[in-house]
Amino acid sequence: MNQLPITHRFAIRAATPDDAADVLAFWREAAEGASITDDLDGVTRLIARDPEALILAESDGTLVGSVVAGYDGWRCSLYRLAVLPAHRRQGIATALLDAAERRFRALGGRRGDAMVLEANERGRRAWAAAGYHREDQWRRWVKPLD
Repeated sequence: MNQLPITHRFAIRAATPDDAADVLAFWREAAEGASITDDLDGVTRLIARDPEALILAESDGTLVGSVVAGYDGWRCSLYRLAVLPAHRRQGIATALLDAAERRFRALGGRRGDAMVLEANERGRRAWAAAGYHREDQWRRWVKPLD
């Protein structure tokens, strides 16, 4: 992913391995919940496997937003859409989702699936405003592999 133009005082770009520690600190402040992969190994492995999957928003050198736009050749999966509280309502989440959806379309993706915590009311409203809807017939089943 090439760096995209600066929009409304922030720029959208793909993460690099050097961003991993900053991303983890950012998620602790801006994201809801935590994941088993929230460590340096998990983030750097994501970036190494798919260098364009972790999309970041920066403003004046500060990380202000993120989304993981993973594509496995079949499904387009969205995780970790987050914006720093002081930077919300400025179009950052919209720009991140636009970048993710452009990525998916370029790869041949046909539908974006978002992981949203059930208790995250603000997140649920943001996803709905972006045109996503909840599918009640599906439930996520997980099993830690370690």
